[in-house]
Amino acid sequence: MGTSRNVERRTILKAAGATAATLGLAATAGCGGDSGTSADGTVTIRYSWWGADERAKKINQTIKLFEKKYPKIKVKTDFQDYVSFWEKFQTQASGGNPPDVFQNAVTFLRKYDKRSVLLDLKSQIDAGNLSLDNFRAGVTKVGEVDGKQLGVPVGSNTMALVIDKKVFRKAGVEPAAGWTWDDYFKALKTVYDKTKVPGDTGYFSIMYLYDLYLRQNGKAFYTKDGLGFDKADLTEWWQDGYNRTKAGIITSPKIVAQDRPKSSLSAGHGASEFTWDNFTVRYTAEGDSEYGLAPIPTTDGKHTGQYLASLMLSASARTQHPKEVAQFIDFMVHDPEVGKIMGYDRGILASTEQYDAFKPTDTVNKEIAQYEADTAKAGVLGTITPHPSGADTIEASFLRIGGDLGLGKVKVADAVKQFFDESQAAFQA
Repeated sequence: MGTSRNVERRTILKAAGATAATLGLAATAGCGGDSGTSADGTVTIRYSWWGADERAKKINQTIKLFEKKYPKIKVKTDFQDYVSFWEKFQTQASGGNPPDVFQNAVTFLRKYDKRSVLLDLKSQIDAGNLSLDNFRAGVTKVGEVDGKQLGVPVGSNTMALVIDKKVFRKAGVEPAAGWTWDDYFKALKTVYDKTKVPGDTGYFSIMYLYDLYLRQNGKAFYTKDGLGFDKADLTEWWQDGYNRTKAGIITSPKIVAQDRPKSSLSAGHGASEFTWDNFTVRYTAEGDSEYGLAPIPTTDGKHTGQYLASLMLSASARTQHPKEVAQFIDFMVHDPEVGKIMGYDRGILASTEQYDAFKPTDTVNKEIAQYEADTAKAGVLGTITPHPSGADTIEASFLRIGGDLGLGKVKVADAVKQFFDESQAAFQA
């Protein structure tokens, strides 16, 4: 959840994205084309996802395993970077020709359910073609909307704080479970005062982090039908963020933009960054420092507001092959060999069969797995906040307007009004 900043995910994938042709993939990896049934009874389904080269290579390995087990089902694949994927999917869905099965995220469930694009998988679950057994606690709820199962998770993640351990040690700051937002902001100032490195890369423009903060205070970013906070709430959040950016404690959005596609944390222009826990591998690959996971700050010293998000597989309501699609999804989320191949590419593996099959050997992935295990044991995980139709547009607005605010392009009051106006328009679209 499918992240998790989401914009980080978009930037990473767009920078690393490639066409299937550059991978030298087999004919089964051709783009587009109509799914159907051949004269010998062989069924072809179309599978699309967003991701970069490495994900594509792994997914195509898993498809070979699937086609070996189900020789009468052939899979045509298509992938792009995050932004291009959803642009193409929007066109396909509008034209009544979406892929049979595709990678999805909670942000898009209500949007495309509202447009009757998504298949309710419960009928295939009842028919025995798809199982929701043996998933890690609570993760299948991510794919539920109004009693319908619109997606099945392939991996889960939760929001975390990634820190530059060397910078924090130099500043004499050690994050601890249960620390408060006051503790965190004090730590950022200490880091900046002692190292001249901004303490954070821009927390106040991350929708998913603000959701956690609201949840800690008895609210949430979304209700079922709209926003779960008011203008006064957002004014306080963005005013604090602007003040800290102006003071140098938070990385300037201008620097963040200049660093892309690299993160400002791995570029050495910030000491911490809120993101999805499985993104930790990014910083080790990009930077030359030592990075690790730290606890989410709290309001009361206990409740973090965290929940499991997930990338998932969804199916088209227009597919001519719902049984085969369900068998494909079932294989991809339960088969242990698939789990070994995919690893934590899309988050911590969601089913217990795959989770148990993959044993990370590198330090970073071990830390990610331990972080999720410790978070689950702490008993702080709640149910994911509902995402109404229009959430994808609203997330982009939150990031963009927050960035403009940090640059001083817009005053706080005007930024808040602009965000609420754009959100209202997105809900009505």
